[in-house]
Amino acid sequence: MPHTSNSSPLRSVTYLNSVRIDGRSCDELRPFDIQLDPMGFALSSLIIKIGQTSVLCSVSIKDGVPNWRAGEGKGWLSSEYRLLPASTPNRQKRELLKLSGRTQEIQRLISRSLRAVLDMSLLGEKTFLIDCDVIQADAGTRTAAITGSWVALYLACSRLLVRGELSVNPLIGQVAAVSVGLKKGVGLLDLNYLEDSTVDVDLNVVMDSCGSLLEIQGTAEGKSFTREELSALLDTAQVGIKDLLEAQLLALENQG
Repeated sequence: MPHTSNSSPLRSVTYLNSVRIDGRSCDELRPFDIQLDPMGFALSSLIIKIGQTSVLCSVSIKDGVPNWRAGEGKGWLSSEYRLLPASTPNRQKRELLKLSGRTQEIQRLISRSLRAVLDMSLLGEKTFLIDCDVIQADAGTRTAAITGSWVALYLACSRLLVRGELSVNPLIGQVAAVSVGLKKGVGLLDLNYLEDSTVDVDLNVVMDSCGSLLEIQGTAEGKSFTREELSALLDTAQVGIKDLLEAQLLALENQG
């Protein structure tokens, strides 16, 4: 169960037994599902569904690395992220020549999160290309993209090993991500859009399977928050990420 801090002299996060708008408890993830290999030509692909959010993740690989890395004998990973035009209630204009600041930020987040669990020296001078296309957005698209992309990357590495294109698996860890929020002193796990747009504090948390933090993106949307509240929210995120890590492995076990 999520941790409730009682040590704060100011205010602390509480967790209520009452249900949320969508019927969940405050420390409950949205329904999780993965459909493997919807794309026949990709090295690996999947559609991850978390609640009403749905993201298509695919992996390709190419020879060569960015110029600044050439000659080091190490690989690289980069990602692209897009909201498809009809993924939101109001049609999104396609981002072609100029990417928004939000899109660039999310692409970098996805890339950093996945590079953290890759040993580039085992990849050789090859580059993994991760594409994340949001089919439907109901908040948590960046965290869903990270969680889904790790599964797709695992499949890609496994297939390259079988083909003999890799001799050692460069994937050395597991990673997942989730959002948490604070609304009127109540901690909420895995926010949907209605919650995400009204919380006082919004955090995106990325962790590995050892419970180590890879990234925290946090904003005081409505009011400032204490260090004790931050710790409690991170504890809540860790509980959710543990469940997501298990769901990733279950999806891989059920493949085929």
